[in-house]
Amino acid sequence: MLTRQPLDVVIVGAGVVGAACAYYASRSGLSVAVVDRGPVAGGTTGAGEGNLLVSDKVPGPELELALYSADLWRQLSEELPADIEYELKGGLVVAASGESLATLSTTAAGQREAGVEAYHVASDRLRDVEPHLAPSLAGGCHYPQDAQVQPALAAAGLLRAAGRAGALLHSGEEVVAILRDPKGAVRGVRTARGELRAPVVVNAAGTWGGALAALAGVDLPVLPRRGFVLVTEPLPRLIRHKVYAAEYVADVSSGSAALQTSPVVEGTPAGPVLIGASRERVGFDRTLSVPVIARLAAQAAALFPVLADVRVLRAYHGFRPYLPDHLPAIGPDPRVPGLFHACGHEGAGIGLAPATGRLIADAIGGRQPVLDLGPFAPDRFDAAPVPQERNL
Repeated sequence: MLTRQPLDVVIVGAGVVGAACAYYASRSGLSVAVVDRGPVAGGTTGAGEGNLLVSDKVPGPELELALYSADLWRQLSEELPADIEYELKGGLVVAASGESLATLSTTAAGQREAGVEAYHVASDRLRDVEPHLAPSLAGGCHYPQDAQVQPALAAAGLLRAAGRAGALLHSGEEVVAILRDPKGAVRGVRTARGELRAPVVVNAAGTWGGALAALAGVDLPVLPRRGFVLVTEPLPRLIRHKVYAAEYVADVSSGSAALQTSPVVEGTPAGPVLIGASRERVGFDRTLSVPVIARLAAQAAALFPVLADVRVLRAYHGFRPYLPDHLPAIGPDPRVPGLFHACGHEGAGIGLAPATGRLIADAIGGRQPVLDLGPFAPDRFDAAPVPQERNL
């Protein structure tokens, strides 16, 4: 069994969250390795739309995390290559009824108090913002801080930058054990190719975060929540913002396992329009659901009638890493010294990645994090450790 040179940190997961952890940890002077059983962005990150949203967060810990991350993404857009396609396009949330608009207005008022830029858009001004919107909408809210990136390229860019700071990437290596010393503290990981020794292991394994936590003998109830995205043929820039129905916010925060869909539509620099969003808890079922795709297409065409005759070239799906209270697990796990978690972001992982990476790097380095990590505590779901056999 090959034992490689000791490191300061091993990060499990080469999606955008793991990449951000590697970026900030390596730039703080730590020796870092990132290990993933697949390629870079081979999981949830590669199946995402690249949303960097504050508009869908209600006041509280996740919104604070999103605002912090929005600032970091703006900094990263100046440091990383332009091909990450960072675009500060802004978001437009629209309401189809007076009741929906009232709920949206109440939400926006609370968000403004928390530091979000949110501007009411009257019904007769919506088409000034988005000329191709359906004419019968009751009103909306404009969120200038919403942005977008190309998620796989963003993850790759972060890892390349981390590599320039000395970080190593081990793709195609599945972690089969978390190594612990006789006192229970982390001392690295084992893969089929050998051991990576380090006193800190970061769980950035996305939807597999619960399985990785179990290797360390602790419970983290991460579940997959499936979603589909439709990709149209390349089009002229018809849609200027990230546009979605007000009901999307309720879908994001819902704990229901049933299928939920609400129209989310946005253009891309390359031309295709991306259409979502669906949510359902069906395990890791990868079956292509024609009814879900048809529903998303119909909802998008109702929002933007110009899309009714546009061809959908492909549909893809992924699995959001869902935790029961809709907050990610970020920070040290008090049940296992040296184990840190950075997973469970559900559909917001791309947007929240920089803040997560920065908070993890600060916590590892013994620096005071900018935000309170209490709400994201990995052990908040159970009061006691789950005893399991240690890998020594």
